[in-house]
Amino acid sequence: MTTKNELIAAIANRIVEKKSTVEHVLNFTLAEIERALLAGQPVTLHGFGTFELKKRDARTGRNPRTGEPVEIAASTTVTFKPAKALKDSLN
Repeated sequence: MTTKNELIAAIANRIVEKKSTVEHVLNFTLAEIERALLAGQPVTLHGFGTFELKKRDARTGRNPRTGEPVEIAASTTVTFKPAKALKDSLN
């Protein structure tokens, strides 16, 4: 598993830049993706994929331990759909 710190170190190594600079750029990139999603806009990185918000309706589930019905509240989550280029590179 690659952590954020490992990702920063790998990028800094490849482009011969300070880790602190790469960390700032990555943090700003992630903040902008979050800002766009909060504004209801999908974020498409061509050749990589698209991040979108998905609303989940409230529903009734079951407690696996007791079998009792449990109300699950509506929620919003982020989905990611990989681009064809990414899917092709993985296969």
